Amino acid sequence: MRLLLVKVITFFVFFATNLQAQQAPQLALGKPVKDTLALKLDSSKTQVKEFGNQSIQKYKEQKEFQYGDDEPKGLSWWDRFWRNFWDWINRLFGQRESTSSGPSMWPSILKYGAMAICIVLVVFIIFKLAGVDFKWFAGKSKAVDVPYDESLENIHEISFEDEISNTLQKGNYRLAVRLLYLQTLKHLSDREIIDWQPNKTNVAYVREMQGEKGEEAFANLTYQFEYIWYGDFPVDRTAFAQIQQSFQQFNGVWR
Repeated sequence: MRLLLVKVITFFVFFATNLQAQQAPQLALGKPVKDTLALKLDSSKTQVKEFGNQSIQKYKEQKEFQYGDDEPKGLSWWDRFWRNFWDWINRLFGQRESTSSGPSMWPSILKYGAMAICIVLVVFIIFKLAGVDFKWFAGKSKAVDVPYDESLENIHEISFEDEISNTLQKGNYRLAVRLLYLQTLKHLSDREIIDWQPNKTNVAYVREMQGEKGEEAFANLTYQFEYIWYGDFPVDRTAFAQIQQSFQQFNGVWR
């Protein structure tokens, strides 16, 4: 009995001690702390600084602050030409392009068209300086029968006096002028003034005449012949008589 009582007391003591240990500790709350800091309004005055005219002028004189539309230095006349040209194109078609429903193709067409024209001009100049005969590209006129070609026919096998007489009887004065020019080439070749070759051009013969007497007259006769023959310039009896006299005077220098 006494042993049972001791066990009961021991159980309650252990249970009470364990229950007290499981309870959460309570923190002691102190008095609230007041914030003693506060924002102060800025009462200082703002000073506005201004640039004087002298200071502004100083900056304007500096290259780094110049933003005008002055022409850039160092551009060649060719670059300036194309710059002004494209500026003009943009002004001409800029408003039309902006008001249209879609992008305009005119600037691109003109741009590549101008480039193509420049390329053709450069090629033409190169061919002209090289003495290329352009009649091969243009072809022969269908309206005129061409029995003689200064680049293909052997001028030493042509009876010029008979052929010129027959041509004049038919009233073909343009062909007669052609025969006069071929006769002049034969005349110069026989005297070894020029080196006649079947595929040589008239420009090449003009270059060979440089430094020789009558070079200017021969250049004029060559220009006159090409203008009449390749340019389809009409020639009547009166005009042919004057041209024939010019050829006779030139050939008479070498007799």
